[in-house]
Amino acid sequence: MSRFWSPFVKDLVPYVPGEQPKVENLVKLNTNENPYGPSPLVVDAIQAELNDSLRLYPAPNADALKDEIARYYGVQQSQVFVGNGSDEVLAHIFHGLFQHGKPVLFPDITYSFYPVYCGLYGIEAAPQPLRDDFTIDTADYAKPNGGIIFPNPNAPTGVGLPLAGIEAILAANPDSVVVVDEAYVDFGGETAIALVERYPNLLVTQTLSKSRSLAGLRVGLAVGHADLIEALERIKNSFNSYPLDRLAIVGAVAAFKDQGWFDQTRQAVIRSREALSAALGERGFEVLPSQANFVFARHGNRDAAGLAQGLREHKVIVRHFKQPRIDQFLRITIGTEAQNAALLAALDTLL
Repeated sequence: MSRFWSPFVKDLVPYVPGEQPKVENLVKLNTNENPYGPSPLVVDAIQAELNDSLRLYPAPNADALKDEIARYYGVQQSQVFVGNGSDEVLAHIFHGLFQHGKPVLFPDITYSFYPVYCGLYGIEAAPQPLRDDFTIDTADYAKPNGGIIFPNPNAPTGVGLPLAGIEAILAANPDSVVVVDEAYVDFGGETAIALVERYPNLLVTQTLSKSRSLAGLRVGLAVGHADLIEALERIKNSFNSYPLDRLAIVGAVAAFKDQGWFDQTRQAVIRSREALSAALGERGFEVLPSQANFVFARHGNRDAAGLAQGLREHKVIVRHFKQPRIDQFLRITIGTEAQNAALLAALDTLL
């Protein structure tokens, strides 16, 4: 600790991102990256932007991208916010919409950045326990709060909540902002954006990192009532007026335009997920029903930490969480058919 730190810094518990090891011939199944590359239209658009215009600032409001997102989802541009990855969008949400002096509700097993944001902004965190089957009990969210947030499908479990459940939470909390974090929704979930017009307290966030294979470009978005979006714009323009660079804007626009590539690659991931789930089941794993580009699985009689270490020795990396209730689970990103085969071969050796 340095004497130059602001007082609150020493108490922060930062988020720990997934490991990015530099190992040759590594089967990397630990950070939920898409195994298939981005649309060729994205690459073409970025290459076309590599010119003298890079000396100029990007459009501060990223209007071209907002227009494309609004067209894609059938909303108004005023209902769309974009940022440097969905993590930045979420940070602005906690800062601008959750600081009401009341606890923010989210699942006890969920995206681990939520409690980090609470610590950063001095917000009381109130985790709500998932059921034994790792589903959300909507009744737990019908209590006084300063905001509600949950991923759908959830992370790291991959388990989804039907839209009826989301509506139940919204109806019980007309005076609180309810944020549905849809980082993985395109792999089998149903987007809550369809509910935005009926619920002015609903905000839906998404990312281009997963289903559109653009984790390296850092583009996130939110869709909701114009009043909620205005709050995020005010935070953003008090923090960084240019969160998206020229390459990110044109690449993201191109990604939304190529529906064919989007459908082809996400369906390939879904097929591989179902095949991998079945193969893991044959090897003694319990696999939670996943609507994401990963599976969450535990073996009937083998320790998860030991399996993770054994896989690492075979140059296969998966994610192991030491958190109570899930310390015997492995989160396994869906890879290519070859990567999934390498995972299964390593497991056969270990088991």
